[in-house]
Formats: sequence, structure tokens, C-alpha cells
Amino acid sequence: MKRLSTTIFALVAVVAMMAQGMKFEPKGTTLEQASVKAKAEGKLIFLDCFTTWCGPCKKMDRDVFPQEKVGAYMNPNFVCLQIDMESEYGAPLAKKLQVQAFPTFVIFNADAKEIGRFVGGSIADEFLKNVKEKSRDNSSADLQKRWESGDRDPQFLLQYLQTLSASYKGDDANLVAEALLEGKEQTFAADSTLRMIFFRNITNPFAKAFVYTAKHPEALAAKMGERNVQMKLDNVLNNYQRQLITEQEDGSVSFDQQRFDRFLALLKELNVPNAEHYRLSTLITLAEKQKDLTTYLGYVKEYLANPSLDADDMQLANWVKPFTPGTDPQLKEQMKDILRQRLADISAGKRKPQTTVGNMRLSRPTDDLLRMLIDALDGKMPQR
Repeated sequence: MKRLSTTIFALVAVVAMMAQGMKFEPKGTTLEQASVKAKAEGKLIFLDCFTTWCGPCKKMDRDVFPQEKVGAYMNPNFVCLQIDMESEYGAPLAKKLQVQAFPTFVIFNADAKEIGRFVGGSIADEFLKNVKEKSRDNSSADLQKRWESGDRDPQFLLQYLQTLSASYKGDDANLVAEALLEGKEQTFAADSTLRMIFFRNITNPFAKAFVYTAKHPEALAAKMGERNVQMKLDNVLNNYQRQLITEQEDGSVSFDQQRFDRFLALLKELNVPNAEHYRLSTLITLAEKQKDLTTYLGYVKEYLANPSLDADDMQLANWVKPFTPGTDPQLKEQMKDILRQRLADISAGKRKPQTTVGNMRLSRPTDDLLRMLIDALDGKMPQR
């Protein structure tokens, strides 16, 4: 009788588990802790990489994960956890896993080795289909092993690059792209496949193909257009610049001075015409993150005084953002002087106010915006 009751209890527990949605580990559970549990229970690990502001993440949490059929498959087979990729633990993990879009779902074996991933929200059936495909498809791990063992066969590299691109692993994709372009820096522009690899996957400004193209853009520009090539070069430099400053969860800011110095040397080598833009933009951002508005204003003024640079009205507006109600009045006055000078230049016909930002037409010219910002710095509510 006791054995029967135990059996019934176990069956009831199984039924109860199957009747619920996905069961996630308690908040704060790490990937390392999930690995210990997965080994003990003979399961895989499912990781939901989310952010608090991500709409599709919330929709999955609300509409898909609670479904009975989702829980019925996931709970017996996976240790499931959710990690905010902007939390103290999640931010470095996101960088390590190269998570660049949300939601990203990563599947690991019990040793916490990735075996598959997919990106984006979906309905329940599609979600389960993706989970099943990525759980049994170990090709990503196999391809990584071939890469790490030194395999550089072009066909393999193309296959691996496609897998990495589909997984949004930008850093690894860049390395494979560099390998594919190795020795072809001067000729890749003639090959349509290699051209696309350069545009889609090269993110490292120190890559040989990038350096050569920055110095000799003509061949690629003849195929892709001068504007497109310049946009690619600018995007790589801008993205690299943003990587130099890292905000920590405790509010502190770290700055990679060595990488910054190397970056400035590269800009000089490439003879980038607006190299000072990258230097000063980085230092302005750093001072802002460090909440050092005196230094911040010094770099803003240096930027505006440089005849080779030009900050448009919207850039001036962005530079006002750090000035909160509690900011030193003298510093606010210096910022207002900068805005007043721009308004004087517009009034004198030296400049025209902006009416567009990119392809977007503004609802009112930017001189109105600058006046509103001056009022805001004075504590006045903007007039409609």
C-alpha cells in the first residue's frame, strides 16, 4: 500500500509538472550553477538572454513560456534559466557569448558548452521547433573545434561564417572573415562573395583588409559606390570607439587607454581626415560617464574650436543631456553660451538651422530647439 501511494504521488507530481509552463531556475542562478544541476539530472541547459526593455522578450515570457505544451517539453529535458543581459552577472556573460540581439536563446550541454542558439520572439510551435533543432544540431560545436584546430579550408570557413552570422556572433564572425580575406586584401574587391564578407562581417579596424581598404578605397568604391564604402569605414571606426569605455554595474567607468592610444595611432596611419572627431568624441563620452562636467565642457569647446570639425545643431542638443537640475550653475551658463553662440551664427546667416536628421524631416527647425534648451537650462518649462 505504501509503495502504491508513493507511485501515485510520483505520477501526480509528473502530471503537475507537465501541466505547467516552463519552470525557470530562481532569479540569480548562474550558468555555472545550472551546469551542476544539469549534470546531476542528465539534462541540457536552456538560457533565455533578455533585457528589461525588450518587447519580444516580454511577449515570450507572457504568451509562450507559460503554455502547457512548452513546459511539457522543456521541463523534463532542460535546466531553464533567464538572465538579464544588462545585470551585473549578465553583462559580462553577454559579452562572452557575443549576444547582440534580444531575445537570444542559447542551448548548452551539461558542461555549459554551447551547442546551438536562435534569436527572436515567436509563437509556441515555432519556439519548440527551434529548440529541438538546435538541441540536436551539434554542427556549431563541431565547426568551432575545426576552427580551433587550425582548419582554414575556404569552404569550411564559409560554412562556419554562415553559422556564426546566423547566431549573431559578431566577434567570431570577424575573425573568420579576416581568415577568408587573408592575402586577398588587394584583390577581394573583384570577388562578389568576398566583398559581401567584408561589408557584413569585418568589424575590426586593425584587420588587414580594413586597413588596406581605408588606404586604397578606389577598387571597392568602383564596385560598391564611394558613399557605401565610406559608410562602412565610418561604422567600423565608430563601433570600435564605443568599445573603449565600459560602464560597470556599480556605476564606475573603465577606460582602455592602451587600446585608445593604439586606435589613435591607427587613425594617423590611415590618414583619417576627421581623426580628431574620434579622439574628442571618445573623451567627451568618457567625461560624461565619469560625471566630470568641467572636463566634459573643455572637450566640447575644443571640438567646436577645431576648424576641421563641425558639430551640427542636433549634436549640440545631445551635448546638453548631462546637465541636470542639480548641475553647477556656472557650468550650465557655459553650456548656454555655446547654444547662444550657435543661435547668433544662425541669425547672422553664418549657418542654417537643421530641418532634417538623416532622412527624417524635423517638425520644427533646430533653432527653436536650441532656444527651448536654453530655457530648460534656466529651469523654464518649454512652450508648446
